[in-house]
Amino acid sequence: MNLRLNSEFGTLKAVLMHRPGKEIDRLTPYNKEFLLFDDVPYLEALQQEHDAFSNLIKESTGATVYQLRELLIRVLYDQKMLLQLMRESLKRSGMVHLAEDILERYSTAECAGILTAGLKVHELRRKIPKLNAGELMEFAFVISPCPNLYFQRDPMAITPGGVIFSSMRMEGRQREADLLRTIFENHMDFKDNIHQLYPVLGHDNPPSIEGGDVIILSQKAVAIGNSERTDEKAIYHAAKALLAEGTVERVYEVHLPQKRQFMHLDTVFTILDENLVLTYPDAMNAVLQTSLYTLKEIKDDKVHIKREVLKESLLTILEREIPHLEILHTAAGNPDYAMREQWFDGANVFAIGPRRVISYNRNIHTNRALRNMGVEVLEIPSSELSRGLGGPRCMTMPISRSRV
Repeated sequence: MNLRLNSEFGTLKAVLMHRPGKEIDRLTPYNKEFLLFDDVPYLEALQQEHDAFSNLIKESTGATVYQLRELLIRVLYDQKMLLQLMRESLKRSGMVHLAEDILERYSTAECAGILTAGLKVHELRRKIPKLNAGELMEFAFVISPCPNLYFQRDPMAITPGGVIFSSMRMEGRQREADLLRTIFENHMDFKDNIHQLYPVLGHDNPPSIEGGDVIILSQKAVAIGNSERTDEKAIYHAAKALLAEGTVERVYEVHLPQKRQFMHLDTVFTILDENLVLTYPDAMNAVLQTSLYTLKEIKDDKVHIKREVLKESLLTILEREIPHLEILHTAAGNPDYAMREQWFDGANVFAIGPRRVISYNRNIHTNRALRNMGVEVLEIPSSELSRGLGGPRCMTMPISRSRV
């Protein structure tokens, strides 16, 4: 499997997802903000909606749907790898010394559950009655949960030039990126097909970048959002690696407002076909600055790139990169409905093929507008999935698409 993608809309062949689990039940009204949630979903209904989503992908495309938990268990049969991940996960609570004890008392599948859903002092005490938890209270987390893990788009990105492994802005989400990187670097289906673009080898504390900010504009151009989750320095290093690899000729840095509704670039627009883009109406006006990175030269094995600040809107850039561009606004541009449906990621649909998308059923005005443009819209239930404030694109990590 060649881990490179040359479009956002080529017919889907393989995708990575994560079925929400016990980590969602860790959310309470008191810790939800700490765990980066705005609400407390109902797990059983959330799982039913997610199952409907993954089944729809299989039925409508025939694509392979990889589940993160299954891949993780496979990789963790390597006890050395499991011990390393467990130690890293215990650092925040200062309980690294418990790693070996946990591995002795829990199965590999249980350890995979701990790494995603977390572990509390009182739960561990059932296995270690004489546990010395120091100053941690009984219901404190020895390992924090990862409730955002069902948003698989953020921990990495696959581009025409290779793979970007995310360095997550929020400490609570960094373990998600660590889990995905461990899987892809060690699972037999992926490990020999990685051309790593980011982090740069030797950079121990790389600037933050998240997969939701990376969008493939064309076979030769990639856009990366400079957002509240992605730093300018990270964009520079990712652009340098992309341009040096040679497949991509242009990398655009898109400066997003530091607002919740513009968290990632993919909350602003989604590419649905070679000439069709779905966007939030205010997005084009909100982007006030863009920059263009191009390759200057490669001399003596050193890569030199050029950054040019453009006095152009995002719309102008899209029109240049996407010939005969058609733009569809969420809710067909109705300001009230667009604002309402954008709150539930109306512009964040998942393209499973040219002009074929999966969308939340609650975004009825956007879905109607899409169909009026000739787009096939497949809807999924969304009462609980949408509580995490991420759309169908956010929940999926395409691994393979047909070339366009």
